[in-house]
Amino acid sequence: MIEHVVVELGPWNWMLLGFVLLAAEILAPGVFLLWIGIAAILTGTLSLQLWDAAMWTWHVQVLVFLALSLLSAYGGKRFMDSRRNEETDQPLLNRRTEQLVGRTATLEQAIENGFGRVRLDDTVWRVAGPDLPAGTRVKIAAVDGSTLRVEAV
Repeated sequence: MIEHVVVELGPWNWMLLGFVLLAAEILAPGVFLLWIGIAAILTGTLSLQLWDAAMWTWHVQVLVFLALSLLSAYGGKRFMDSRRNEETDQPLLNRRTEQLVGRTATLEQAIENGFGRVRLDDTVWRVAGPDLPAGTRVKIAAVDGSTLRVEAV
């Protein structure tokens, strides 16, 4: 039955495979099936042009598909890496804790044994620094994970 469908569809097999892979990428995103799906669609496009050529056997088609898959995956990786290293006008956009460096706040809970709490906007943050009483104004000097390093102002 599958052989009948493959023979019946002819060069459209590659196009169908490509669209199935693209649909699978939507259902299970990981950006890898995208490149293989593109390679299958390109192989299908070549198959439409070369279907009647004697040298365009299924062996050659599979080799072309594999080569295009490798080239497409390599090109896709380079493209994604180049986009990741672009300069941005908001370098701290998704780095909330790093955005807090330099701000001042009032200690909500005294720093005892090196740790206390401070409220910034709508969040209470754990702070580390020298022992200070509650109500002291502090400046955020650095960030260590989710702990803010503070110093007295």
